[in-house]
Formats: sequence, C-alpha cells, structure tokens
Amino acid sequence: MTTTAPKPSARRTPTGAAQRVEPLIERFLGGPPPVRVRMWDGSETGPGDAPTVHVRTRRALRRLLWEPGELGLAEAYITGDIDLDTDLGEGLRAMRRAARDRGLTPPAPAFADRFRAAGLALRLGAVGPRPPVPAARAGLRGTLHSKARDRAAISHHYDLSNAFYTLLLDETMAYSCGYWTSDAPGYGSADAQRDKLELICRKLGLRPGARLLDIGCGWGSLTLYAAERHGVRVTAVTLAAEQAAYVREQVTARGLDDLVEVLNIDYRDIAGRPETRGAYDAVSTIEMGEHVGDAEYPAFTAILHDALRPQGRVLVQQMSRGTTAPGGGAFIESYIAPDMHMRPLGETVALLEGSGLEVRDVESLREHYVWTVEAWRRTLEERWTEFVALVGEETARVWRLYLVGGALAFEERRMGVDQILSVRPDPVGSAAMPPTRRDWYAPAAPEESP
Repeated sequence: MTTTAPKPSARRTPTGAAQRVEPLIERFLGGPPPVRVRMWDGSETGPGDAPTVHVRTRRALRRLLWEPGELGLAEAYITGDIDLDTDLGEGLRAMRRAARDRGLTPPAPAFADRFRAAGLALRLGAVGPRPPVPAARAGLRGTLHSKARDRAAISHHYDLSNAFYTLLLDETMAYSCGYWTSDAPGYGSADAQRDKLELICRKLGLRPGARLLDIGCGWGSLTLYAAERHGVRVTAVTLAAEQAAYVREQVTARGLDDLVEVLNIDYRDIAGRPETRGAYDAVSTIEMGEHVGDAEYPAFTAILHDALRPQGRVLVQQMSRGTTAPGGGAFIESYIAPDMHMRPLGETVALLEGSGLEVRDVESLREHYVWTVEAWRRTLEERWTEFVALVGEETARVWRLYLVGGALAFEERRMGVDQILSVRPDPVGSAAMPPTRRDWYAPAAPEESP
C-alpha cells in the first residue's frame, strides 16, 4: 500500500510577536509601518532599510494600552522599554519622512480596534496593572494659572537645578533662541546668544542710565548683558527660585549691585508695585509669554504697556504654534512645560496691539532655533554620562526626546519663534522710532583693550 506524503507548506506561518502585532500596527497607522520593528522575542517586521524600533519588553505594550498615543510612546522611550538602533533625531526624521511619503493618515481608533489590541496583548502576556509613571512627569494641582500652580509649573522645569543648566547651556546661560550671524569656524552657541542679546538691546534702543524691566529673566543673560555692556539699570523678574539665586550671585560677582535688582515674584505682582507704572524705558520678555496662559494674556500685555513710559519700547521673543496643539503636545505638557500655551503669531500681535502698544517690527528666528536646539542636544550627547550621573537616566532621556522633538518641530514649521518689537506711543501718537533698521544690524564696535 502506497501512501502519499503531505506536500510541504509553501510558506511557513510566522508566529513571532512582531508578525502577530503587524496587522494591528497597520490598522492604527493607516498603512504599513515606516520603521522596522524588533520585538522582545527577536522577531521582526517592517522594511529592512528603515530605522529599527526595539520593543524590549512586554511592558511597552502595556504602557500603550494604558496610555495610547504620543504619551504612551514617549514614556516607553523614557523608561527604556523601547529604543532605536540609530540616533534618535535621525530615526524620528526618517520615520516622519516615510510616513509623509506613504501618505499615512492614522484613523481614529474604534472601540473594536481597542478591544482587538487588548486581546492581542493578553495573548502576548502583556496585560497587567498600569506601569509606574516615570518620576520626571509633572503632577500639578490646583486652578489653571493660579499663582500657586504657575509657581509649581515653573519650578518643575526651571528649578531642575542650576548645575543641570550650567552643564547644558553655554557660558551666557541663555535658555532661548540664539541669533546665528556667522558660519565661520569657531563661531558657536555662546556667540549666537551674545549676538541675540546685542540685537535685543539695539531694538530696545538701550542707552546708559536707561531703565529696563526684564520679565522672565531666566539665568540673567539679558539682564547682565544690558547692565555690563550698555550701562542699563535693570529690574529682573523671575518666578523660579533657583534662577533668582543664580542671578543675584552673578550680579554681586560682577559688581553690578548698583545697576540690577532681582525680584523672585510672579509677573502679576508687577502691577501691584506703584513705582513700576510708567517707569521703564524698555521692557523685555524673552520666551516667557508661553507660560502665561491664553485667558491671562490680555492682562499680561496690559502690564507690558503700563510699565512703559510714553515712547518706551517692549520686545517680546516668543514661540508660536497652530491651534491643534497649543501646549506643544501630550509629552511636552506632561514632562517639560506643563500649562504652556502658544498661539499663531498673528494672534499675539493682535493681543499686543489690543493693549495700546503699536507693533513696529516682527522678525522670525525659526531656523535659528533649529541651530540653537541642536547645539544643546550635541552637548547633551557629548556629556551624556555626566547628565545621567546628575539627574538619572530617565530624566536624561526626557531631555533627549525633548530636544530632538523640538528641533524637528522648528525644522518642519510646526513651531515658530519671533521677536516682536512694540512701542507705547505718546498722547499725540509719536513713537520716536528710528526711520530705518540700519543701526540694529550694523556690526558691533570692537571691545576696547584694557
């Protein structure tokens, strides 16, 4: 009796975790994944020439079940549950480019999709209690933009430690977009920041003896520069205790006590100081307005207006964004700048004009922020072990993701940053502005030798 052997299968049915999750990935992405995915069991799926995302643990899937979308992915990266086999910036850029080229438009997940994902996670052994939230996540309480909550929000970001920011930033300690005027060898972040500070001083028309109110002074880069280089009397305001302590130390060390006053107060407390009303020749607020809040911004612009004498100028350097993610997205709002609010540039201009100010000049620095953030990111990578020793690996990974994502957002025009120069005209409408911008951009005079 002859028996016929069964024909061998033409194609072995894949059983790895990667192949099992592939249909679900395609469903949630709206098409084939733009990356290669390697799961904890070594199985892989996706294009071979794309960056590889390592899903190192089942806990990564559990995070996404509990926190679907951007925040779950970010937290899986922060904790090391997922990683990339290439530089994070290059990997994210390649993924976004592939997603654009393929026209991937993720559909809104239906209940059936979520149910199917939960069932697959159960079969893969990934179901369980909610994973611990990384310690770096902000946990603010209280009424939005109350003074207490704003102080907590500012402290979460800026009081990480002066040692951390000293390690990250250049010697100017300027934590805002630089102004890159040269591509010559040796020109770097500190040069771009000093060029930005000089440009601000020129736009504000600062002269020896002039009074400047610097709201949101940070670590005092503009305050100290204006006092040292232009002989300006400065009132510096910051809500961050660590920043206030640092600036006071620098003021004393540089012999500027007779020119600089540092106030560790909420910007709203300025309105309650009668001596500030109409007292200043200039007001600056450099990337602080993003923390004010949308409902509070008209009152903020009123403070800028009221602090100026007639013909005084105010310079607002501020980030902008469209209406879809005014806070910057779930990751930024949870880990970096809780309660931050950005808006399109035109809306900010309208709010400034609504306070009685006359907007005279707007200059976009969007590309400059790509270069600035990339300089900070290079420092982070070059001194990675020092950052990890100082703040721990999870916080260091938060900052890597933040800086990489920030550079991409400015590069792709999802975010912008602008210098907006306004003036408070006098009662007859005179602004006393220079007829041209020529003096703002003229080469700086060389410093005199001692």
